[in-house]
Amino acid sequence: MAALYACTKCHQRFPFEALSQGQQLCKECRIAHPIVKCTYCRTEFQQESKTNTICKKCAQNVKLYGTPKPCQYCNIIAAFIGNKCQRCTNSEKKYGPPHSCEQCKQQCAFDRKDDRKKVDGKLLCWLCTLSYKRVLQKTKEQCKHLSSSSRASLQEKEQYSRLSSGSHYNSQKTLSTSSIQNEIPKKKAKFDAISANGDSFSPDLALDSPGTDHFVIIAQLKEEVATLKKMLHQKDQMILEKEKKITELKADLQYQESQMRAKMNQMEKTHKEVMEQLQEVGREIDES
Repeated sequence: MAALYACTKCHQRFPFEALSQGQQLCKECRIAHPIVKCTYCRTEFQQESKTNTICKKCAQNVKLYGTPKPCQYCNIIAAFIGNKCQRCTNSEKKYGPPHSCEQCKQQCAFDRKDDRKKVDGKLLCWLCTLSYKRVLQKTKEQCKHLSSSSRASLQEKEQYSRLSSGSHYNSQKTLSTSSIQNEIPKKKAKFDAISANGDSFSPDLALDSPGTDHFVIIAQLKEEVATLKKMLHQKDQMILEKEKKITELKADLQYQESQMRAKMNQMEKTHKEVMEQLQEVGREIDES
């Protein structure tokens, strides 16, 4: 009997391949507690309930410092203390002032002075790095799927080619020696004529090669992979633009709310002062 392993959430036992990598969750727990992005810091966390939209760290910071403001560098709504989020604050202390991200063009990419830590040689901010890695991972999965499909197709073609060559072997043996000898001079004369015209030509290219179909399939797969990469990049760009727009709208909403609160506080203060003045006037009238 195969060994069973416990799900880290419900603690029921399942085969190892039925559990997710890293979290070791069963299928039902993965559906009930999906991995989502925090509304504030944008890090991924395991959602405990549908109403839980911020990670534990941000929830604790909200209790201590209140609703965060947009970071002046990355524009992520995670600045609980001051005008910068904790991630940008730590990176600035460690790597110096930020540079322009080569993807989103915001001034929020920190140069670690190590090309090995760059993403494909590009200096990207934290958000763009995550998005770029997701695209690469999806592309690898697509390539893996296409590669397995192409191998199966090639095996089928090779098997068909072997069966076809075997079925025609006896008929090919009936060719007379004289007909083959007559055919060779014709091809040689044709090659000599082409060579005389100054064209470089290999006789092997004129003959039907068993691998020609394979090269065509490989070329088609390469084109499909390039198309998928382009589509993934475009979709990722759209997602980045939408996330940026949402962040800007949230920041604008928070700014309007803060302005409204300030206005209400000022009106309340003015009303209180007017009431005190009226009470003072009333007392003076009573005394007179």
